[in-house]
Amino acid sequence: MMRLFARVMLAMCLAVVIAFNAQAQTKPKVTTSGPDFPKAALFVGNSFFYYNNGMPGHLSFMERAADAENKAAYRNTMVTIGGSGLDWHDMDNLLRPNGIGAYSFDEQNNVVFNKPGRQFDAVVMMDCSQCPIHPQLKDAFATFAKKDSEIVRAHGMRPILFMSWAYADKPEMTEALAEAYTIAGNANDALVIPAGLAFARVRKLQPELNLYAPDKRHPSPAGTYLAACVTFAALTGRSPVGNSYGMGLDPETTQLLQKAAWDTVQEYYGR
Repeated sequence: MMRLFARVMLAMCLAVVIAFNAQAQTKPKVTTSGPDFPKAALFVGNSFFYYNNGMPGHLSFMERAADAENKAAYRNTMVTIGGSGLDWHDMDNLLRPNGIGAYSFDEQNNVVFNKPGRQFDAVVMMDCSQCPIHPQLKDAFATFAKKDSEIVRAHGMRPILFMSWAYADKPEMTEALAEAYTIAGNANDALVIPAGLAFARVRKLQPELNLYAPDKRHPSPAGTYLAACVTFAALTGRSPVGNSYGMGLDPETTQLLQKAAWDTVQEYYGR
């Protein structure tokens, strides 16, 4: 009986370890955003970005909290269409000189006209939540990841892909999405932000913490904050642990999400 109990416990422990270490089978080739990480980025995607007042805005607050002396240098802008895939966006038009991002607003709501010309250092792109793994849409994902990466580079910016997360009731999506995004990142020499893997990690670490809106797809405030932490870690190469911006979440939750994000990024990039 004791031996049977020991075997059961070992199997359970192995299952937990495997779940914590959900990864793409393919390893990412690009593991850093470069020595000069992007301080101004355009986020092109869908409602996964714009829920909870916009993940890119929360990322800006995190970046400014980490570098208070230069906080004016950080600016993130999003262009989103609900339910959209990459093929819904006209990337060339979005990146036209002196277009999107030509002006912004400071903390006193004064208009700030940004430097003329290229407005962003990088473009972070996310396809629709199912597109990279859907039988009828995955080819379009590969096509537009390539096409848009080339357009982004032609405008003097860095292409970056944002790995989205599994639906709450379909956790098997995690590894399929991770594999699809990693392959696309490698094919286009693009960094991949492993947000989906961080969601899976937190769900195993603390299942009672809800990362989802009631529809089981979009992020709750905790889910948006986790995505911002992963993005911060991936783009800057710095740990979000201890960052003073917590998006109004309680300190215990903030610390859990910050550490899970950092551990996921370190593991995914093989550091």
